[in-house]
Order: sequence, then structure tokens, then C-alpha cells
Amino acid sequence: MNLLLERILDKVKRIFKIKSYSREDFINSIPHGASVLEIGPFFKPVCRGANVKYFDILNQEELKERAIGIGSKELIEATPFIHFVSPIGDLGVIDEKFDVIISSHAIEHQLDLVNHLKSVGNLLENGGAYYVLVPDKRYSFDHFIAVSSIAEVLHYHFEKRKAHSLKSVIEHRALTTHDSPFRHWRNDHGSIQNLKDRIRNALKEYENANGKNIDVHAWYFTPDSFVEIIQLLNQLDFIELSVKEIIPTKYGSVEFFAVLTKSKSI
Repeated sequence: MNLLLERILDKVKRIFKIKSYSREDFINSIPHGASVLEIGPFFKPVCRGANVKYFDILNQEELKERAIGIGSKELIEATPFIHFVSPIGDLGVIDEKFDVIISSHAIEHQLDLVNHLKSVGNLLENGGAYYVLVPDKRYSFDHFIAVSSIAEVLHYHFEKRKAHSLKSVIEHRALTTHDSPFRHWRNDHGSIQNLKDRIRNALKEYENANGKNIDVHAWYFTPDSFVEIIQLLNQLDFIELSVKEIIPTKYGSVEFFAVLTKSKSI
């Protein structure tokens, strides 16, 4: 990391109080009565209430069908009504603004991270905030996959990719390990098993998709790398959002939290 990026991270950490608390604490920090859009709630939204609306790639009935496939009555009953639907994840179908937008373990799936963050900024009221719950790749099944770089983020953006790359499919299907955060925190990362067969199956899945999108992880973050990418995109004038607060991964957890607001980065 160069000196400029180190100074950015240091200044963010000094200016904004660094906390380590639960996802419930983070969600409860959303201002009471704020209008909220949740992106990608699937079967278990993190926010509920009359002030909350939902965006997803599937409608309620389609999500219930997926829940039936999983065989979970609990998931079927928890599936919310989806107010805005776009099979390609286009937030442009939404015609209103919100005080708060929130996503839980959705940002790492975005095909074009730059366009996603631009769209979120466009949907926020002045003074609004994007609350993000992000998996920390160090403590998840993504452990052995390299942290995403600003070069990859911009490459995907300028390529105008319409489906996840073969690279992403192979990483997600073949290069992942176990998903026990406590084991990862104890430096027990396991190992990648059956690599040849898993790569072969990933190649077959990609070929059979015939250009259609396969929903896998595109991005791999740690708290520091997430801050670095957001601040650089802001400084380069690709997005309006900047890091207001970063909340590191709590011991035993798989996720960290961030609050982004519209502002010009330091």
C-alpha cells in the first residue's frame, strides 16, 4: 500500500469512531423513522417495518419457490413482498429516494461495483447513508482467494460486463474452503479439496450458462481493502459515496460493517 492510501486509512480511523459490535447494534443504529430500501433481502430481510421497501432480482413468489427448493418452512413464511424487481439487478427501476439504503452480503455479488455504488448514491436523499454488511474474506469460505484490487474493480466497470467472469465462477466453485468463522479465527482454514474435479465442474457450469449470469462472488474484501477501494473511487470521481464509518470484524464473526455517505473524500 502506498503512502497516500496509508494516510487515507489512518485519517478515516482517526476521524470516525471505530466500533466492534453486533449486526443487531449496527442495524439498530439506523435513525428511527427513516425511509429504508433493502437490497437483496432474499428470504430474511435485516430490516422490517412500514418504512422499509425491498429490491431483489426475484419477486416474492419466485423467492418462495427457492425457499421450497431448500425445504424450509421458516424461509417461506419469512419471504417479504418485493417492491422493486430487476432480474439483472438494475437499481434504475426504482423511482423514489430513501434516507437509508442497506444491503447484507449483497455487495460482493455485484457485477459492476462502480455502477452499483453510483446507483445507490442516486437513490439516497441528501444526507442519506448506505449501510453495508460485508463478509470479511479472511474468515469465510473465500479465505484462500486474493483480496480484490482497484484494478479489477475498474476493469469490470469499463468492460461493461453482463455476467460474472469465468475467473469468478472458478474461484467461487473451486477455490473456496470451509465456512466456519470460528475455525478461521483460530487459524484453522482447512484446505481446498478435489480441486481438479471442482475446476472441471466450474468450467462445465460456465459453458452451460451460455452467457447467462451465474450468481457467485465477484469481490473479496477486508475492512481496510474496502475502505481503500471506496475512497479511491470517490477521489477519482467515479462515485459520490465516501466512507463515514467502518466497523471492523468482531471476533468470531464473518462480517464487518460500513456506513457510506455522499461526500468528497479526503
